[in-house]
Amino acid sequence: MYRSKFESESCDLLFDAILTLKNREECYRLFEDLCTIHELEVLSQRMAVARLLNEQMTYQDIAQKTQASTATICRINRALNYGSDGYRLVLERMEDKNHV
Repeated sequence: MYRSKFESESCDLLFDAILTLKNREECYRLFEDLCTIHELEVLSQRMAVARLLNEQMTYQDIAQKTQASTATICRINRALNYGSDGYRLVLERMEDKNHV
């Protein structure tokens, strides 16, 4: 079983709450209450960068498209290649869902 270095009772509570969400509207409702606009923009940008890296887009094109810094793009690329496979897991599931 995977053990995260972030694992805590409060993280468990947050993730359990997220796992109860049933659709995009419910996600918007929770995250609007949970996050500031800036926090949600940063999280959204990271997911977009991960998707574009997964599609083999260049750093320059990703930076232009997402307004992410090359440092952010590099960090996400490192997570994609050497991280806990969280990005890959969700990207593959999203791709599978779109191809069904």
